Amino acid sequence: MDRHRLIAGAILIFTLFTGVIFPSDAQGEGNGNGLTVGFYASSCPKVEDIVTEVVARFSKQDPTLPPALLRLFFHDCFVKGCDASVLLDETPSGQPVEKKSAGNGDTIRGLEVIDEIKTQVEKECPKTVSCADILAFAAREAVNLSGLPRHTVPAGRHDSRTSRASDADYYLPTPAMPLETIIPMFAERNMTIEDMVVLLGAHSMGQAHCTQVTDRLYKFNKDTPRDPSLNATYGNELAGKCPEAMSKEQASRTTVDLDPTTPRVLDIQYYVNLLQGRGLLQSDQVLATDSRTGAIVNAMAASSDNWSTKFLRAIIKMGRSNVLTEDEGEIRTNCRNYLK
Repeated sequence: MDRHRLIAGAILIFTLFTGVIFPSDAQGEGNGNGLTVGFYASSCPKVEDIVTEVVARFSKQDPTLPPALLRLFFHDCFVKGCDASVLLDETPSGQPVEKKSAGNGDTIRGLEVIDEIKTQVEKECPKTVSCADILAFAAREAVNLSGLPRHTVPAGRHDSRTSRASDADYYLPTPAMPLETIIPMFAERNMTIEDMVVLLGAHSMGQAHCTQVTDRLYKFNKDTPRDPSLNATYGNELAGKCPEAMSKEQASRTTVDLDPTTPRVLDIQYYVNLLQGRGLLQSDQVLATDSRTGAIVNAMAASSDNWSTKFLRAIIKMGRSNVLTEDEGEIRTNCRNYLK
């Protein structure tokens, strides 16, 4: 089966809650056993404070970083597990790495934030904290800066020595993929259909390139150039930002907000938009009408509390995906380089 790439950067914002939540979920059993909250309490007690400070400082300089960091975490976990393989510049095999894949490539961001965190952590606690755990902590801060509660993060992950662009090309969902392909991809990672719909609420924030929209606007099919599920007014707005005459090179550089209403907020507006035909990506819009997902979209659109609670539980669950622990993997001293 031909699986392409996910290039849309995205992630949410929500502004009604504060606090640390879900210790029971964070310490639960299942895929990713061996992770515990407070894993570094004795060996590196300041690690989470360091992550908090660095992410906040960089995000103040660039408010678009939180969705980029959350996307980075998703792109790491969704390929072969939450093992920091997305951060490697090279591997012992010499094969092209994940960050060189079409789904990452020029669109991957936030690496400098992870580098700075790792530099500070190595000064504080040499050879102790994995890059995989740093990614999980940084994603938590990104979610919190976007308005959701600061949830607890189980740790104890180790770093992978392998990373292949071909794996990223195969495993990362793309905006053009049908649900028949995407649903099994989530299921392979122990994620339910509801988990999938809830996590895709991350597209309440971030941007996509015009190249991901033009087919819906001008080449939907031979009889209907524009996707009929696209709200007419919204479609006209998109056409103004991504005109048909735009060159492919221009379209690959031009971005549009995934959520035209609250583009920098992690909230349920994503689901409201879908119900109004204002989903930017085709793979998002279909969620509102498919019999397997439509009721979930309606439920999420109806309650901020319900969605935010489920989203945080799903993030914790995803963070347990196929992790390396104990004698598996390694603890890198530089997140871009495997130990030699």
